[in-house]
Amino acid sequence: MITREQAEFYRENGYLLVEGVFNREEVEEMRAATEAIIERAALSKFDHNAAWQGEYLPPEQLKKLVLKGFHDVHYHDAAFTRALCHPRMASILKMLIGPNVQVHHSKMLVKPPENGAAFPMHQDHPYFPHERHTMMAASIHMDDADLENGCLQVIPGSHKDGPIPHVGSHYLNHKEFPISMGTPCPAKAGDVLFFNYLTIHGSDVNRSTRPRRNVLVQYRDPEDMPSADVHVNWGQGLMVCGHNPIFKEYKGAH
Repeated sequence: MITREQAEFYRENGYLLVEGVFNREEVEEMRAATEAIIERAALSKFDHNAAWQGEYLPPEQLKKLVLKGFHDVHYHDAAFTRALCHPRMASILKMLIGPNVQVHHSKMLVKPPENGAAFPMHQDHPYFPHERHTMMAASIHMDDADLENGCLQVIPGSHKDGPIPHVGSHYLNHKEFPISMGTPCPAKAGDVLFFNYLTIHGSDVNRSTRPRRNVLVQYRDPEDMPSADVHVNWGQGLMVCGHNPIFKEYKGAH
């Protein structure tokens, strides 16, 4: 699905956009599943707003910002189970991680039109640090994404600097790492942006009349052990490629 040159680009820059991983029918299926999950969540006591409560936006703006986030979406709809272990995804992951690839977790992020929240520049590493840093994200686009509706922005090569201290363990100082210093990664529906969990990234507010719906799947080499006991998911452990060389009993988090 990708060339050796693309795999080398990922290793050098810490990210790679792959076009057309999912076709129109597959995207439509995921969109429908997303809307259904949001509807079910809204009717439950578990509805969650993951908007970043930063200090550089006025309170009146913060009140308007929304970023819907739900973890382990492949436990809510089979459309996402098929997506995260899709043969086209697997072929790419083998090139970027290796023969053995395991799901760490998945989550859905939705930026609604005109009030979709920004998320400042950060590394994913503080949330789930690992020893060998094979952890990577695959951001599956269900909508076209550009600067107007808050597409992801990355700092190429930043993964080579290793873990960087974060403010409150969640984000980088926005004055030192403003979103504007990132390289925009515009994408079409069906495209997937892969990036290492050490790659600095973030996204701006959705100022458009269009939604920006993404499913983010975190993958790792199963032999890459966590260096801290954090961010345990009940959806952890599914093998997408190869096998798990380490036999163990998997139990969901309580």
